[in-house]
Amino acid sequence: MIKLFFITFFILNFTTSLKANPSIDARTAILIDFHSNEILYELDPDAQIYPASMTKIMTSIIAFDLLKKNKLSLDDTFVVSENAWRLSQSGYSSMFIMVNDQVSVEDLLRGIIVASGNDACVALAEGIAGSEENFAEMMNEKALEIGMTSTNFTNSSGINDPDNISTVRDIAIMSKHLIETYPKFYEIFKEKYFTWDRTGGDPIKQGNRNPLLYKNIGADGVKTGYLAVEKYSLASSIKKKDRRLIAVASGFQSKNSRSTESLKLLNWGYRNSNTFEISKKNKTIFELDTWLAKKDKVQVTTKEDFYITVRKKDIRHISVSIKYNGPIIAPIDKGEKIAELVIKNKEEIIKTLPLYATDDLKKVNFFKSLITSINFLIWGDV
Repeated sequence: MIKLFFITFFILNFTTSLKANPSIDARTAILIDFHSNEILYELDPDAQIYPASMTKIMTSIIAFDLLKKNKLSLDDTFVVSENAWRLSQSGYSSMFIMVNDQVSVEDLLRGIIVASGNDACVALAEGIAGSEENFAEMMNEKALEIGMTSTNFTNSSGINDPDNISTVRDIAIMSKHLIETYPKFYEIFKEKYFTWDRTGGDPIKQGNRNPLLYKNIGADGVKTGYLAVEKYSLASSIKKKDRRLIAVASGFQSKNSRSTESLKLLNWGYRNSNTFEISKKNKTIFELDTWLAKKDKVQVTTKEDFYITVRKKDIRHISVSIKYNGPIIAPIDKGEKIAELVIKNKEEIIKTLPLYATDDLKKVNFFKSLITSINFLIWGDV
């Protein structure tokens, strides 16, 4: 017999109604939920863009990956080349490093992330890969690995190069990977100021270019961009309680527009949708009835996390059920698939997740099995 166990979402005092999609003054944009990957809004998200300084997200990821694998240390130092120093000249976003400076990886990363230093990007790229060209190859390999299918990096900083291209969809994928994979290092992205004790002059204190960090709204990243041909761009993320949204947009006409329009998009996402945790890998436990087992119940769980993002007007239509042929007959092996978690919006199945036994469950001995079977024949399922 197939059994269904229903879980219902109860929404009390619900008065918010769904508003129409916001009108965003940008050329291309996307808004995604971090946990569910649900796209909440998109405006020509696969249009080609010049990512400008948003390129530095990938530059940071390459370093973070090496740090995570203990192939690089924050205390390691790289010697600044003339090639890197040239990008500290007037007209470029700079950390203001000097030729032959020995700069730590930690300082270079803050120079890249907080001060948006193009010079720091080149110094880090050359220190890691020997040349910026080799480093760009590493960037492209990582981009393909994480699912960025419309991106080509040609340098570490994102400065003028017609072949350094991406899309807001790919930048969102990259931003999520950064936040999810390197949470410790991602903390740098919310730092508002970085002071570099430069050679031959007074220390230089620079503020983070991300305008949302200064608004006390839960923003903690990620990166601005600007090129004359692309205008202003921003990859941004806000976390409120346990929920995180990521927005990426490009083609803003001004710095002020970049800030206000990005915030409008993020706030719209929070106002008009909710995200629910349906199952957490190996942590969310369900219990199912057994037959002829040493325990009356067997515990089951999923092997993946699953979240669902729902527009608030649709919450009442969501149902979650467990489907299985039960009761489950012993013996049961740990890791055995014995049920399914079914998530529906009205009658449409959104997702089906396999449920697996968390432990071995042995069958009762012969005599107890016989007595149980006789009682069932006489009294039925009691």
